[in-house]
Amino acid sequence: MTNRKPKIPPITDREEAEIQREIAASPDHPEATDKELATARPFAQAFPELAEKINKGGRPRAENPRERVTLRLEPAVLAKFKATGRGWQTRINDVLKRAKV
Repeated sequence: MTNRKPKIPPITDREEAEIQREIAASPDHPEATDKELATARPFAQAFPELAEKINKGGRPRAENPRERVTLRLEPAVLAKFKATGRGWQTRINDVLKRAKV
């Protein structure tokens, strides 16, 4: 089972023309000019107080992070763990941890 995203085909010339027509027809959201883009600043510089308050996302760094490894397992062993649902990798880690003692 993979979580790969489907490939998105490139837009056609016709689709690009339609997008450009919609951009030109939108008075509320005009395209940025070269002059405006030259003065643009990163969000964190433009609004430092707000940038500090925004959740950076992701999980907090672990004090003892796990290492990424490549491990070859028999298909039946892997299937058995995956059949137990989410967290199967953690369960493999737990089994190996108990076996090292």
